Amino acid sequence: MDAALYKDITTLRGLNYHCYVAPARESNPTLLFLHGFPSTSRDWRRQVPFFHEKGYGLIVPDMLGYGGTAKLTNMEAYSTNLMAKDVVDILDSEGIQKVIVIGHDWGCVVVSRLGNLYPERVIAFAFLAVGYISPSPESDSKSLAISRQTFGNELFGYWLFFSEDGADKVIENHWDSFFSLLWPHDPKTWQTDMCPVGAAKAWILADKQTALPWYMTEEDKRIQTEILLKDGFAAPLNWYKFSIIGHAAEEDKSIPLDRYDIHQPIFFAGCTQDYVCVPERMQARMSKHCKDITYKEFDSDHWLMSSHADELNKELLAWIEDKV
Repeated sequence: MDAALYKDITTLRGLNYHCYVAPARESNPTLLFLHGFPSTSRDWRRQVPFFHEKGYGLIVPDMLGYGGTAKLTNMEAYSTNLMAKDVVDILDSEGIQKVIVIGHDWGCVVVSRLGNLYPERVIAFAFLAVGYISPSPESDSKSLAISRQTFGNELFGYWLFFSEDGADKVIENHWDSFFSLLWPHDPKTWQTDMCPVGAAKAWILADKQTALPWYMTEEDKRIQTEILLKDGFAAPLNWYKFSIIGHAAEEDKSIPLDRYDIHQPIFFAGCTQDYVCVPERMQARMSKHCKDITYKEFDSDHWLMSSHADELNKELLAWIEDKV
């Protein structure tokens, strides 16, 4: 991604967002890409040149807590509603009225809130790995993290560790083990060593490691490590803390029920080797509030933007050309 196309944009709440910005050619729409945890705008490096060449406009921010964007340590700043407003401020700064928004992982939660709070700014939605997340004003994220009754097995046990005080230092001090757990050679590692309560912390403290996945090089790891550890790892974990402590459920109470449904076209990329964001469960949840869904399945782990970039780009382009 061309460093010359990055700029700093200040939102109305005074936060700096570091964004890759490229204008659309002719009458093409602008695509807004929102990454997740633990990542930066660089995660989209295999999508940006593909769509830039096709003439689409691009806005690709480092999300709050990452890269060149503000790294606040106060958990309250990571309100999903406020981050959705930050994104709207970025669009306003660039004079862009409507976008096609594409999210991955935690970026999909912000994409979801754009749909609830600012639907007039979105032409269509694409969700990668994680589906549309409707507001959950009654949810207890702490219970969700350890719930076997809901899913049949624990899926989000690692949330409890990520939200612990001092988790950032544990991760920083055992970085290679943490990195190996997030990007394992065998995707099933998540089933055994990340999903169950206590498993992620135990893995990291034991300094366990696996080989890198086939689509990642040692140079990729070096660059990702340098970016993510530049200012410590406290800020990214606030995405989990805000939710697990219950603030997310509280702010969801402010969203009216008639804003839960998404009426625009939706693309959902399910990853069959993602053992946290299980496609079937995501689809079931989305079907309650989303009608015009294009579902595509990828034989990938969580990080399909890297592992299946060509296939993903092709499917996204076909969906955009068909629906927009």
